[in-house]
Amino acid sequence: MSTKSFKEKVHSYITKDIKICGGEPIIKGTRISVRLVAEYENAGKNADEIVAMYPHITHAQVHDALSYYYDNKEDIDRFIEENSEEYMRKKYKGSPWLK
Repeated sequence: MSTKSFKEKVHSYITKDIKICGGEPIIKGTRISVRLVAEYENAGKNADEIVAMYPHITHAQVHDALSYYYDNKEDIDRFIEENSEEYMRKKYKGSPWLK
């Protein structure tokens, strides 16, 4: 009998490293963030299309990234919001470099 609880989530293709993408969860061995995969899915792309755009990743990696997204949806949605153009424009409103 397994000693793992149902609450414990294992995402074998996902990692975090503060030196890569600011510590956002990424697909191991890449700089492809879970946020990016989630944004593509939210835009209507499926796993086949994502793998076609990034042929160095596998369908299993994409599906694990999406699984991670749904297990951590609130956090990843916050990353999506914080990386949007609208958020950045509000954040840096009045900065001389922002046109």
